[in-house]
Parts: sequence; C-alpha cells; structure tokens
Amino acid sequence: MRLRALLDTDALGLRLLGGESELDRTVRGVMTTDLRDPSRYLSGGELVLTGLAWWRGAADSEPFVRILTAAGVSALAAGEAELGAVPDDLVEACARHRLPLFSVDESVAFATITEHVVRQVSGERAGDLAAVVDRHRRLMTPGPGGGGPDAVLDLLRSDLDLRAWVLSPTGRAIAGSTNGGPASAPDVRARLAAEHLAAVRTGRRGPYRVTVGTTTYSLFPVRSSGHRPTTATGPGAAGSRDVRETVLSDWLLAVEADAGDWPEERLDLLHGVTQLIAVERDRRDAARTVRRRLAQEVLELVQAGAAPAEIAARLRVAAPVLLPGLGVAPHWQVVVAGVEWEGGDVEGGPVAQALLEEILVDPRSSGPEPSDRIAVAHTGTEAIALVPLSSVSAQRDDGGASHALKAMGEESGLSAEGVLEAVRDPLSAGLADDGRLTLGVSAAVHSAEGLRGALEEARHARRVAAARPGRVCAAGHQELASHVLLLPFVPDDVRRAFTARLLDPLRDYDRRHRAELIPTLEAFLDCDGSWTRCATRLHLHVNTLRYRIGRIEQLTSRDLSRLEDKLDFFLALRMS
Repeated sequence: MRLRALLDTDALGLRLLGGESELDRTVRGVMTTDLRDPSRYLSGGELVLTGLAWWRGAADSEPFVRILTAAGVSALAAGEAELGAVPDDLVEACARHRLPLFSVDESVAFATITEHVVRQVSGERAGDLAAVVDRHRRLMTPGPGGGGPDAVLDLLRSDLDLRAWVLSPTGRAIAGSTNGGPASAPDVRARLAAEHLAAVRTGRRGPYRVTVGTTTYSLFPVRSSGHRPTTATGPGAAGSRDVRETVLSDWLLAVEADAGDWPEERLDLLHGVTQLIAVERDRRDAARTVRRRLAQEVLELVQAGAAPAEIAARLRVAAPVLLPGLGVAPHWQVVVAGVEWEGGDVEGGPVAQALLEEILVDPRSSGPEPSDRIAVAHTGTEAIALVPLSSVSAQRDDGGASHALKAMGEESGLSAEGVLEAVRDPLSAGLADDGRLTLGVSAAVHSAEGLRGALEEARHARRVAAARPGRVCAAGHQELASHVLLLPFVPDDVRRAFTARLLDPLRDYDRRHRAELIPTLEAFLDCDGSWTRCATRLHLHVNTLRYRIGRIEQLTSRDLSRLEDKLDFFLALRMS
C-alpha cells in the first residue's frame, strides 16, 4: 500500500508533519518500537510506530532518524500520548533525511494502525496471487481474448495499476500502449533500450532502474527459455551461454514504476510475467524458421551461380510467405551485416541474423507483423537479408515514407543510414567496448538476374563501412558508384599506373622473400581489417600478421588504419 492511503483513512488518526513529496512510497509492513536503535528488527519498507519513550532531549532525534533512514523504512508515525506533541527537533531531523513523519492522535491505539496496515498489505499480496492465476488462465485461453504479451500487460494495468511495454533491443514496441504514457514516444523507448543493454553488458542484475525526464521505469530482462543469465560481471562471465550471443536480440519489459520499493512477492510476479513473455518470444522465433530456410535456399542458389529461372522460381515460392496477400514483390534488395566481438570467441552470424530481423523494421511500428516479412540467412560470419521492398513500403506511417526509405521514392528502397538512424544508440550500448556492427545495402533489383550482383554490392558496401571508425557503421550502394561500379570506365594506362604504384613494391618483395604480402593484404581487407579473423584465416599468429601489415605500410608509405588507404588498396586489387 502507499503512504498516501493512510491519510485517506480518518479512523487511523494520522496527521502529516513532513514529507508530502514522499507519499507515494510503498508500505510493506508495520513495526512498533521504543528502542533507541531498532535496526536489527527492520528489513525496509516498514511504517515505524513509536511512543517516543526513547526521546530524552533534542540530541536524540538525529541518530534515531538516521538509523531508520539507513534501514530503508517508509515512514515514521509518532504518538502524542507520551509528550503531548511531536518534538520540533524530530520534525526537523525527518525533514533533513526526507523521512515522512506522521503524528498519531492519542485517542488511536497503535494496534488499530497495525491491524489496518497488515490487512491492506496482505490483501494486496492476495490480489497479486489472484492476478497470477487469472493471467495464466487468460493466456492459455484460445481466441482473441487470450494469448500474447498484450494480455499480460492488460492484466498488469487493470489489476495492479502498472503501465508496461515489451520492447525490442532497439526500442520498438512489441506490445503495450503506443499512445499512452511517456514510453509511447519512440525516443524514450530507444533510451530505455539503450539503458537496458548497457546494464546487461556491465553484468548488473535486473530489474534496472532508469529515470527519463520525470518518469521512473524498472526494466526487466526477457530471456528466452533456452538462455540462462550469467552471474558474473564480464561479457564472457560464467554461465550457460555468453551474454553477447543474445544481448542484441533479447526483449525487455519496461514498467512505469520504481521496483526498488516493491516487496519480493511483487518482484516474483513480474519475473513470472517475463517468463511468460519469453515463451511468446520463443514461439515467434520458431515461426521464423520457414522464412530463414527460404532465404538460405535463395542465397545458396545465388552464390552457386544458378540459372536466373531457377532463382526466380524459388522467389515465387518465397513471396507468398514474405508478402501474404500481395503477390510477387516487384523489387528486392540485399542487406549484409556482420557483428564482430573482440577475441573472436562468439560467432557473429547468428547474432547478426537476429539483429537484422529487427533493425529492418521501422521502429515506429509495433507488434510482430512487420518483422514477420523479413527473410534473413547467415553464413557463420555474416547475415544476409533478402528484403522485398513491398514489405518496407507497407510500413508507412500516415502516408509518409518509412524511416529507411529515401525521400526520392519507394523504388530507391532502403538507405544504409536510414536503417540505422533510429537504432544506433541502443545498439552502441549493447556492443559496448568490445563489439562492432557493420552493414552494407545494395541497390534495388527488379529480377532474379540481379540478385548475385546485389549480394556482391552489399558485401562491398559492408567492407567500406568496416573501414570507418565507430561501433555501428553502414554504407550503401550509392557510395560504391564512385569507384567499384565505374572501374570498367577507367582508362587502361591509368589503371596500370595506379596498381603498379601500390602493388608492384609488394609483388617484388614477395618474389624475393616469398613473404606473401599480397595474399595477406587481400585477406586483411576481406576480413574488414580484423586482426583476429585475418590471423585465423591465414593460420598465423597475430604478431606475425602485424609484422606483415607493417611491412606493407613501409613499402608503400600507406597506413592501413586510414579509410582512404584501405580503399586505394581495395581498388588496386580489384583492377589488377
């Protein structure tokens, strides 16, 4: 119960002497004491009743109030029977420590107050348990009246007066009101997601308390049934799985309340809610299996150089799944993403796959439907999305273009920066200081013949993004038009001079020393400048790789940590 409710009950004879701004504190129990130091009997959240028998003078109030505050009590109620009035020094001490203070009329017995508080608190706990039972019943009921996170959130709102949202790691509303409360604003949801991801990466235990503006939220992790949280504090802490495998895909439950004042029973209830939501998350993940398999089949055909007619036939099979009721998509785009963790001990492909399924959805949209029209496969180190543009255009809001569509029109499709614009801050928090996301976007293609070129284009764009600084980087096909797509039009003598100036010193050195600098350079650029991945690919120690790259830089007077020099080497290798 809340302290405010005590004042609403005239029979308790309570008068507020200080702490009006703290009346929303929760009362978990009641204790009567006249000890100078009752701390050993306090657990926090109590309304402390005292007859002031401990008070002998003004010097006694400060230490008594300090002890109560340190124990986390909710308020102090002092009886007037002993001294006739509550001493001013006690009022002042409570004000200094922001401890709400009531006076108790001498006509009211402490037993009356105790009985009332116990009855109210017990009733609320019984109500919580009843809500649990009803929640399970409704969730297990088929039909439109039951099932899904929205049913759980409705119960929290109606039975416990708690407003809550289920959010994706990018801040998109999976369930909950999108037109009520501060968290209905996309920027607030993105902030909550970022705070949640940052807390997870630092190993803090949930729920996480976050204040945005004047509103306090408690964030509860929603982990799928196959994921158990780690208990240590590092990103690779002991546990059943490395937290980095799931941090960028797990949902969270944001509750508009401060859970720090809650009793264990209510915390247990909310943890139970997250478990039910996790079941729904697992169900939706399982439903994505078909789309993932279709994307994998199309990708394998494209990479194997299959005939366009065979790829087109597979796309006709995929279109009804990705675009139910809309037929075959007129245009397709390819998006390639990679998530790389320092140390290389976490496979980035599956992480990038789950992430792409989320970030290719407009964060202003809500519910599961938009993300159910994205097909993403992974190859172990990268994720590849096959995006039908009709699914993107269907996400428009009030007739305006999706956040990911360029202003020039739907046919232009997804823009690289548009994809990441609204999700950069949350993802940066989840990547922390040891992860990196790079993303490349192809141009739109109008037929199966263009998919192979679109795939290569998206991969090249991702390499350009990887050469840039920052935790979250993207590049689009427009940025390749100035070099890769124009290479055939460069005069032969210019091409020969450019490649000779950069590569001949390396070729000469390789002939004399059998040093394999050219293959090392190719692998280094292909691995997006990742020392760990490149060393693994070449079966070298990282120090050996660093020596070779240093020799390349020495021979060419270039710096492979600079984007411009990386691009020059990339172009020289492409033209040679």
